[in-house]
Amino acid sequence: MQVSLRFFARGDERRVAELERLCFSEPWTEREWQESAAREDFFGLVLEDEKGTMLGYACVYALYESAELLRIAVLQSERGKGYGARLLDGLLKELAARGVEQIFLEVRAGNLPARRLYEGRGFSLLRERKKYYHDGENALEMKKSLL
Repeated sequence: MQVSLRFFARGDERRVAELERLCFSEPWTEREWQESAAREDFFGLVLEDEKGTMLGYACVYALYESAELLRIAVLQSERGKGYGARLLDGLLKELAARGVEQIFLEVRAGNLPARRLYEGRGFSLLRERKKYYHDGENALEMKKSLL
């Protein structure tokens, strides 16, 4: 199957919100996606197959020298194919091209696949946030230098 990356575009909010509901226990609403996408510091990538089916997405807020990874998601049926890494690598490349020097993220302590992805891309642990999520799970705050 042929897949391609493209920039998040206005009008993607509904499809991303639908995929979001399939991937997260605390999904963003379509309205939250619209509000985020309207911000000047927002950009994201979408991964699609040759039929235009959205397989995943990733997005950040990037302002001056710092960025925050907001979301990265891949459809359950498409996981394990390197798509999360492709999305993250695309974001990191674009951030570096824009002059961003560092990126931060928060990840569920129990999300081992995501943690392995981030650690494999050079993210390091800054701190643990106790009971950060609504269900009481801890979050790990991580950082990567892009210099």
